[in-house]
Amino acid sequence: MTEQLIVFVASFAANWFSALSGGGAGLIQFPMLIFMGLPFAVALATHKVATVALGLGATLRHFKHNQLEFRFSAIILLAGVPGVILGASVILAIPPQFALLSLGVLTLGLGLYSVFKPQLGMTYTPQNQSGSALIVGMLGLFIIGFLNGSITSGTGLFLTIWLIRYFGLDYQRAVAYTLVLCGLVWNGTGALVLGYLGHIAWGWMPALLAGSILGGYLGSHVAIKKGNVWIKRAFEVVTILIGLKLIFW
Repeated sequence: MTEQLIVFVASFAANWFSALSGGGAGLIQFPMLIFMGLPFAVALATHKVATVALGLGATLRHFKHNQLEFRFSAIILLAGVPGVILGASVILAIPPQFALLSLGVLTLGLGLYSVFKPQLGMTYTPQNQSGSALIVGMLGLFIIGFLNGSITSGTGLFLTIWLIRYFGLDYQRAVAYTLVLCGLVWNGTGALVLGYLGHIAWGWMPALLAGSILGGYLGSHVAIKKGNVWIKRAFEVVTILIGLKLIFW
């Protein structure tokens, strides 16, 4: 019971912050599973399954707000899901140390970039959603999907900033797309692949799922109510913390 309570509290906190900032549940949840004794591959697969519940909780809240466009959602899924499948298929055979260090540097850079760009993500100015510019954008989505499938700590933040910087979304819309499409569909795809290739610690799953759904719903509620400024600050805090954690892991 004590272990289940620890897992629930950690999962709730991780997914509340993730739903508010547009990614980063792995900052707490993934290393927590490793610290509690799970091997890397088992912790990775277990965390990936639990993040699907984050997507479910966020979806329940964001669908009430109705910010997602069908065409753009289809673009994100079409470009990203193949990358997720490829990334999840190869990660268990790759030593994680170098990849985690590289990801940490990039994630820290995202946070600092947002800090020094005060107007980034404050307004909704859609762009690059047709022609050759869309092809480049979809390539970026594929690469981010590969990272999402292979390295699970904080890659939703890459999708959030790509939707803002390249496609012109504001923070609130970008976070909604990230949590619903990345959280539910991308992570669901990765969970299926990792579950098939590896092992999942099902004994801890009830506490993880409960914390993920509740944290995802309540974090999304706060994000919708507070708006872009709060989301931007949460994004910056989470990216900087994740970057430092990965660099000094």
